[in-house]
Amino acid sequence: MEFQPKLAIIGGSGIYSMPELQDTKSFALDTPFGQPSSPIVVGSLSGQAVAFLARHGIGHAISPSEVNYRANIYALKSIGVERIVSISACGSLRDDYAPGDIVIPDQLFDFTRDRKRSFFGDGMVAHISVPDPFCPQLSELVYTAVEATRARLHRGGTVITVEGPRFSTRAESNVFRTWGISLIGMTTSPEAFLAREAEMCYTVMAHVTDYDVWHVSEQPVTVEMVVEILNQNTQIAQQCVKNLTANLPNVYTCDCSNALANALITRPDVIPVETRQRLGLLVDRYLKPK
Repeated sequence: MEFQPKLAIIGGSGIYSMPELQDTKSFALDTPFGQPSSPIVVGSLSGQAVAFLARHGIGHAISPSEVNYRANIYALKSIGVERIVSISACGSLRDDYAPGDIVIPDQLFDFTRDRKRSFFGDGMVAHISVPDPFCPQLSELVYTAVEATRARLHRGGTVITVEGPRFSTRAESNVFRTWGISLIGMTTSPEAFLAREAEMCYTVMAHVTDYDVWHVSEQPVTVEMVVEILNQNTQIAQQCVKNLTANLPNVYTCDCSNALANALITRPDVIPVETRQRLGLLVDRYLKPK
């Protein structure tokens, strides 16, 4: 590939509609796990190559449960991406995180049921460590990039990923609040965990679109409400990406790039050849190629 992007943005297709993004090219890739949600758009921003992937496809045709998260992460890994910023719409489960605010969460609760959560299996086992599922260095860089836009911004909090595509009942929303959850969304799991398996830095820029349904003084969440806030925040997200790209350091202070070093447990000689070949992009540095 002519471009070698180290940074990728996963979000809506509108995020890369900015005049500063130059020399864009679109790549339709395939992976051992199927096709990504959309072609990957790569362009030059602030002198650096940046990749963009529309999580729900062009025109938002893919439901959260139907997103091929493994193909998306694998495809980005295959073109050299090392850092991923997810732009995600979330509902707020607390008073101080208001619609229109942006949050950089620091914890994740997986409440999904029907998704492929790992690249591993089929004769090869890895137990990845994820006590802190978001890269601390990249999270801080994104926080600083958003802060420069003067948006209403918060650091920290737990985001819970629900299966969707429906929104919560009041009972569910109130239970999540008793658990100390701050935000609710439908896409961060298993995306964050797959990024860790692929030894890529990952963080979330959460756009608060609503108060879910727990807030009795506010209207229950609707699609119209979510889209309105996202449209309002598109320029903020674009400016953040520009700020981040212009100040992205080459030095890594995190351990994300070595996440598999102590995670692989299967004896190499019993790993099926097909599985070993499918996962070569992830494990070749630790196992002798077959």
